Amino acid sequence: QQKIELADIVIAAVGIPGLIKGSWIKPGAIVIDIGISRLDDGKIVGDVEFDVAKTRAGFITPVPGGVGPMTVATLMENTLLAQKLSIS
Repeated sequence: QQKIELADIVIAAVGIPGLIKGSWIKPGAIVIDIGISRLDDGKIVGDVEFDVAKTRAGFITPVPGGVGPMTVATLMENTLLAQKLSIS
C-alpha cells in the first residue's frame, strides 16, 4: 500500500479483484489495470477499485475495455514470430 500511494505509475496484473484500493492511488497517477476477474454475479473487474481510483488518477484503463485488445494483438504477433523462427 505504501509504495502504491507514492507511485506515479501503477501497473496491476495480479488477478485479485479490487486488490488495489482506489484511495491508495496518488492524485494524477497513471493506472494500468491488466488484471481481469469475474465476480460471482458475473461482473468482470480488474485488480484496481476502479470507481474510486478514476476520481484520483490522471489516467486509468478500465476493465473490461482497457488493455485486453493489446494483449491479444501482442500474443498474435509473438505467435507469428515464433512460427517464423521455427522454420528458419
